[in-house]
Amino acid sequence: MTFSPGELPGADFYGFAASLSADEQAKLAQLRVFLATEVTPHAVGWWNNAEFPAQILPKIAALELAAPDRRRFSHLFTGLVVAEMTRADTSLATFFLVHHDLFVQALIDFGTPEQKERMLPDAISLRSTGAFALTEPDHGSDVAGGMVTIARRVIDDSGTHWVVNGAKRWIGNGTFCDRMLLWAKDADTGQVRGFFLDATLPGVTRTKIENKIALRTVQNAHITLVDVRVPEHDRLASVNSFEDINKLLLSSRISVAWQAVGQQLAAFDVARAYAVERKQFGKPLAAFQMIQDQLVKMLGNATSSLAMMVRIAALQDGAPGSTGSVASAAGPTMAQVALAKAHTTAAMRETVAMGRSILGGNGIVSDFGMAKIFADAEAIYTYEGSHQINTLIAGRAITGVSAIV
Repeated sequence: MTFSPGELPGADFYGFAASLSADEQAKLAQLRVFLATEVTPHAVGWWNNAEFPAQILPKIAALELAAPDRRRFSHLFTGLVVAEMTRADTSLATFFLVHHDLFVQALIDFGTPEQKERMLPDAISLRSTGAFALTEPDHGSDVAGGMVTIARRVIDDSGTHWVVNGAKRWIGNGTFCDRMLLWAKDADTGQVRGFFLDATLPGVTRTKIENKIALRTVQNAHITLVDVRVPEHDRLASVNSFEDINKLLLSSRISVAWQAVGQQLAAFDVARAYAVERKQFGKPLAAFQMIQDQLVKMLGNATSSLAMMVRIAALQDGAPGSTGSVASAAGPTMAQVALAKAHTTAAMRETVAMGRSILGGNGIVSDFGMAKIFADAEAIYTYEGSHQINTLIAGRAITGVSAIV
């Protein structure tokens, strides 16, 4: 028995999206149409040319997906939006996360009323774009204790301002953003400070990182800061420690785990379509048992990852957690989120590798889509806490012993 492609079940094999409200299902359907028409046909070309499609930002803004808590969307809907964007193009989803989950959300959570009035309308509407400048050239996983970018408070005749010196690296959107949420160590107190840094200020140099094998559409930058004068009114007054940053990173880490789901859905989509259409030895690849075995494993990985993230979303929406200190009704803990990020990205790596294998030689050229999916998965596996760091965070929670120096 054979079926036409339109009759085959979707990659959401258990229908998790059906639990969304009717309004959310309609909004997700609208997003899928947009991605199918405006993104998917062009994504490989953008990736090959390492070009960011700034021309579609007004169309993304028109979807009204920013600041989901203000629009009263559920966390499940928000996660599925990230998965669907990633399914279409990981780079575009990464831009969306950096701008909305980190920059805009920080403005909402920590900004003063004056800062929100001045910056939030343009940021939500994508009339201005933001970045998140935390990682440094020599400090990634250990940046909490190893940050060397320094901000010194200065009071003179012009008032209070901060002078910032240092460097940041791997800053997504960093080459073109209007502002970046910059993190620096207070020279006097040693505490971490946050600034909504105008990226055009004198002393800010932005250099595009070239020759990437993943997320080529994302414009990652190396940022050099030399005696940059930041006005006091651009400081996050309510941020005084790295614990405040962790609140943002927890949410962002959840979104990256959703990206791992979307990446697996993309790999399954491409691999199944290829297996059904491609003929070898006089019959479709899908007719071979070993191909079906790989497709089912890919779908199983994607489904188990999706199920884990559905539970994380329920915890975010206030569902009761497990007893004990590992979970609570206040939302998922960092350990739970770390486990989700570690598990979903490990499953993703296996899934995209099987997908690439199904395409054979065609799996190593971007023309067929799978090579891009395969390469982009490596970035998801690494950013927002590497697999190993997230494993150790979860390991500390279940043993009571820290293996992190």
